[in-house]
Amino acid sequence: MSREEIQEILKLKDRENFRKKYLKPALELDLIEMTIPDQPTNENQKYRLTDKGKKVLEGNSQK
Repeated sequence: MSREEIQEILKLKDRENFRKKYLKPALELDLIEMTIPDQPTNENQKYRLTDKGKKVLEGNSQK
């Protein structure tokens, strides 16, 4: 998903706030990864769940 798509799903409007509080921490915790890691500012950049992110998501859905 693109940053815009993720923000829309989460109903978050401020791009900078989203990057600082959600996107960057999720990347640092290896919960998501960039589809084009060598070009982080590429306009076609998307993000996907890592295996670790999928496990966290599965764990939350079982509660």
